[in-house]
Amino acid sequence: MTTTKRSVGEERSVSDAADSARAEQLRSGLVDALVTDGVITSREVETAFRTVPRHMFAPEASLEEAYAQDRLVTKRDEHGITISSVSAPQIQAMMLEQAELGPGMRVLEIGSGGYNAALMAELVGPGGVVTTIDIDPDVIDRARRFLKEAGYPHVNVVLADGEQGCAEHAPFDRIMVTAGAWDIPPAWVDQLTEGGSITVPLRMRGLTRSITFTRVGDHLESRSARVCGFVAMQGAGRHRERLLLLRGKEIGLRFDDGWPADPDLLNGAFEAGDARVWSGVTVGRREPFDTLQLWLATALDGFCLLSVDKDLDSGLVRPVNRIAAPAVVEGAGFAYLTVRGVDETSVEFGAHAFGPDAVRLAETMAEQVGVWDRVHRTGPGPRFAVYPAHIPVGRLPDGLVITKRHVHVTVSWPAAQPSAAGQRVPAPPTE
Repeated sequence: MTTTKRSVGEERSVSDAADSARAEQLRSGLVDALVTDGVITSREVETAFRTVPRHMFAPEASLEEAYAQDRLVTKRDEHGITISSVSAPQIQAMMLEQAELGPGMRVLEIGSGGYNAALMAELVGPGGVVTTIDIDPDVIDRARRFLKEAGYPHVNVVLADGEQGCAEHAPFDRIMVTAGAWDIPPAWVDQLTEGGSITVPLRMRGLTRSITFTRVGDHLESRSARVCGFVAMQGAGRHRERLLLLRGKEIGLRFDDGWPADPDLLNGAFEAGDARVWSGVTVGRREPFDTLQLWLATALDGFCLLSVDKDLDSGLVRPVNRIAAPAVVEGAGFAYLTVRGVDETSVEFGAHAFGPDAVRLAETMAEQVGVWDRVHRTGPGPRFAVYPAHIPVGRLPDGLVITKRHVHVTVSWPAAQPSAAGQRVPAPPTE
């Protein structure tokens, strides 16, 4: 019997072919899942995801990891904190659907990595221009190399601080920010075409939403908003939350905007007493309630997010979410959102407060949960607008005003409209 021995080159070719087939299979499965889940809703975005080889932008990951519905960490700082990653595919697909990229558009991506820029290049086609920028030289080197290897050498890859945009390739029909932003710097608006849009993961009172803003005259108006999370912006646009620790390091209160007038007053909150008030509002155990979090952030002064150290957790507080539960601080006390089980499928919202005025604090938060349930739960959700910071607050539309370094962000809540049968239905969107 005669056997034929393959050369090293032939062995490598067989291996490469097998890897290519496996990558194609995994990519197809990922896209099928995103379509089935309703994350991908347009044929254009689906085609882009089926075309771009995601694994080529994270060669350190296995093929299975590259096509999983999870982010791929590509760089950490000296403390092990992620500072660069290939975002989870469901987040990228969601934002691309929000942005509505089309053939021939000029697009800027702030926060690079390569993969998302390749997807955008597919969407704008040969007549469009994609520019991707990042403040980190390592990230830019990777993006430039991987885009070339994947067949997208025409994408402009620029080392720059995202705060300044990229004037050399402006103006842009679309700007996509793929890093967590706290503010909207003037350069982004200045470099946008009239009628263009910015899609940005914007942090407000500690809560991040991917919002697509359309330029309307001297300000921006929201077109859509989705829950998301991103690695924080670096450079001039960086903004740190402030952390107030209680009971040693067991409980943390994180403030994105504002700070208690006298935080030392809270040291005696636990000894002053506590109170729980239940709202009567229930929610399915798997039902999202992100609009409740935003409603509490806009309706309650002193809003912050409560977290509990899992290694030090004594069970004293039982927040709705141990990582980031809505909370409010007032004087020497604070309250936070909690839940209790109703049955196997649902829970009831309540408020748990500590301090000398615990009963009133808990009642106030529980009351606002009721307002959300009656007025906003089935409504269209909040609307956001962005105005230059030099405009006096008194001239802004009604609603919560969050003042940042460069802009005022306004948050308003159109109510659900009652139907003929007496049930509430979402108010029609206005453009």
